[in-house]
Amino acid sequence: MDFKDDELYRDITGLAHDTPAWVQHTAELWTEGGLLLFGALFVAAWWRARRGSTTAFAIAVLAPVATALAYVCSELLKSGFTEERPCRAVAGAVPSLAECPPTGDWSFPSNHATIAGAAAVTLALTRRAIIWLTAPLALLMAFSRVFVGVHYPHDVAAGLLVGAVVSVVAVRLGTRPVTRLAQGMRASSAPFARWLTGPGPAAAHAAPYATHRR
Repeated sequence: MDFKDDELYRDITGLAHDTPAWVQHTAELWTEGGLLLFGALFVAAWWRARRGSTTAFAIAVLAPVATALAYVCSELLKSGFTEERPCRAVAGAVPSLAECPPTGDWSFPSNHATIAGAAAVTLALTRRAIIWLTAPLALLMAFSRVFVGVHYPHDVAAGLLVGAVVSVVAVRLGTRPVTRLAQGMRASSAPFARWLTGPGPAAAHAAPYATHRR
């Protein structure tokens, strides 16, 4: 496939080579390490949702699951399009900052951008205000994949879109059944199930009341 953005790819990677070494190293670290940050945000969203409603808890649990599903969809698309990486295919481009993935690890769409797009959206579904953090992080993740030279701009744009759409659909379809499961686990006598799902909002409101009574 050819979206005619070879020139934009050359411009961005050329700019990358003109930046200071610390910027290049930071981009190389972020392009992989950003995934760990999204993982930490998923854990924080789950922990916070333990004292929320069962619906809020269900969405927090579905967020990483929906992101994983988006990643699977991205992999399936890669197998269908089999687009070669720009670090091998674009003539006249500077060498990529990151190691060019081997042939067979196709370029379209970007898995990293898909994960970032899905994570940004699903985390925002758990708490709307966090979109002001997750959206810039996702865009930075997507741009970094072009900056280090391993993706075309259209790869990351498609990845963000795939991640956002697939994850929203997955959360919408999964919220009701997971909410019912969470309700059952919160009513369970099993300590681990109750710890995993948390006490819910009732316990959060009961604690201050109990303190006041004493």
